[in-house]
Amino acid sequence: MLETLYYTNTKKDKSYFFKISVLGILLSSLWCIFIKATPFSDFEYYYNLAVEISQGGAWGDTYTSVGYPIILGGIFKLFGASVRNAQIFNLILTCINYFLVYKILGRLSIEEKTKKIIFTVFVFFPLNIYYSILVGTEILFTNIILWCTYIYLLDFKGKYLILGILTALNTMVKPFYILYAFLIFVVNLVSTGKFIDSFKKAFIIFITSIILLSPWIYRNSKLTGELTWVSNNGGIVLYINNNSQNNHGTWMPAEDVENSIVKTEEYINSNMTKKNKMLSSAAKEWIKSHPKDFIELGLLRLKVTYAAAGDSYYTMYNSVLSDSAKYYIFMFSSAVKALIFYPGILFVLIYSVYILYCIFTKNTRLINKFSLYSLVLFYMITCVYFLTEGQPRYSFPLIFTMTYLSTCFYQKLFYMLKRGFSL
Repeated sequence: MLETLYYTNTKKDKSYFFKISVLGILLSSLWCIFIKATPFSDFEYYYNLAVEISQGGAWGDTYTSVGYPIILGGIFKLFGASVRNAQIFNLILTCINYFLVYKILGRLSIEEKTKKIIFTVFVFFPLNIYYSILVGTEILFTNIILWCTYIYLLDFKGKYLILGILTALNTMVKPFYILYAFLIFVVNLVSTGKFIDSFKKAFIIFITSIILLSPWIYRNSKLTGELTWVSNNGGIVLYINNNSQNNHGTWMPAEDVENSIVKTEEYINSNMTKKNKMLSSAAKEWIKSHPKDFIELGLLRLKVTYAAAGDSYYTMYNSVLSDSAKYYIFMFSSAVKALIFYPGILFVLIYSVYILYCIFTKNTRLINKFSLYSLVLFYMITCVYFLTEGQPRYSFPLIFTMTYLSTCFYQKLFYMLKRGFSL
């Protein structure tokens, strides 16, 4: 298994990682230059909101999380509002992501050849290249996850305070990221067996995040007149994805739900927070009364998220590419995703059983801490989308995690085959 232990790279090795990074950025830049896709749907919303913020407008209306538009709006304020500047920001974040993956791998005691494979697959993963063109949250969200992962692997005083700051920042991008404090609690508890110590460290992350988020919570609460979280769209997402009319696990108009609550006078006359609570309550009631349908929809949502690379079409919307070219790019991207995500998910399931075995036999010292961390991160994100909504782009932040886990799977498989052949 891959153990956590830092060691330095040779000059030759560093040169390899640098060259791969340069080539990855070059491919991403060429994609942005020549494909020229047009922002639409959520991506258009983020762009327009960032432009409004850069011009001194309102920072959203409490409906959606606005961490990404706020940061992008600051960039637009300094350098001008344009899709090209948003793409340059993506390229800068992508460079940092390469660096962070390199540093994370540097904390793992694995063969240099294995490190190079993981890094190369991550850099050249098709969606990592395509996403540079999107005005979306995914690259920024992934960037902060990688920062959290790298910081967690370090050993210095105050690291949990830093993790709290990063957790607050990423919660502004995607509100469910506050769960990262629980992730750290689980990883520390399983790996050390120390409940109080694990709880204290997780609490530092959580309370730091809440303190930093409190001005935004106060702002939202003041706008609505009652206590309001980072955003108010959790209810609508839960509602439109958990009802008897949704049979595909993805977005649908709330008006199309049978006896839709959004058509009632009470809903129409309510503020954002009350609407959010009404929708959430209705969705939970449906889940309680339709447990089998809920589980089937949840599994369908995961299939949509982790199977084919349908999000490749987002990166080619209204572009110069022909429909046939888009299809072949989609098929290629889906094949690569399957080769990485399917073995990674299989390893998650197998290693989860191994972890439970180690816990019950009190041999937790045998558990690889980074593999455990990767599994809990996967479960955290997966559980959120099992409950809410399936979209291919929701799997983007897990590209590095699944590359690492699939490598563990392939290594174990090749080792077993080698032993079998040697017999």
